[in-house]
Amino acid sequence: MKILIFGASGAGSTTQGKDLSAVLNIPYFDTDHYFWETSFTVKRDPVTRNSMLKADLAKQESFIVGGSLVSWGDEWTSIFDRAIFLYLPPDIRLERLRKREFERYGDVIYTDPERTKLYEEFMDWAASYDTDTPRRSLAVHEAWMKKLTCPVLTIKEDLSVESRRERIQVFIRKN
Repeated sequence: MKILIFGASGAGSTTQGKDLSAVLNIPYFDTDHYFWETSFTVKRDPVTRNSMLKADLAKQESFIVGGSLVSWGDEWTSIFDRAIFLYLPPDIRLERLRKREFERYGDVIYTDPERTKLYEEFMDWAASYDTDTPRRSLAVHEAWMKKLTCPVLTIKEDLSVESRRERIQVFIRKN
């Protein structure tokens, strides 16, 4: 089984992907690991990141990929058996991101000018997801989902990891 779990930053793709990986005993691969060269500040060359992810996935019969692949090329629209799209309202998602960023970096996001700038740029980018922007956004994700060759489950509720897992497992079994 080859599964993609994606959504806006803060929607829970990583958490859900790791949980499902543990339950199904399938390796989990996070797109952030391939997208970023260093600590969410330096982007990796697209050809290199795609080659790295392809090489890692080629070693696996089954896998879970967590994160958005919308700008990675059309080749990614046909490799999955199932896709799960997670959506949360902006207020919930942005609060999760504020907490995550504080846990990740501490109060330096408020006290160090460079880190503050990066934090504010990230939060502005994340907040723009629900607007009609050409960047990674709800509209871009919805258009990309139509290109996927596999069944897609959309979960647009603030559910626990366990409740989402139950829905995902039913979806995986029935299709």
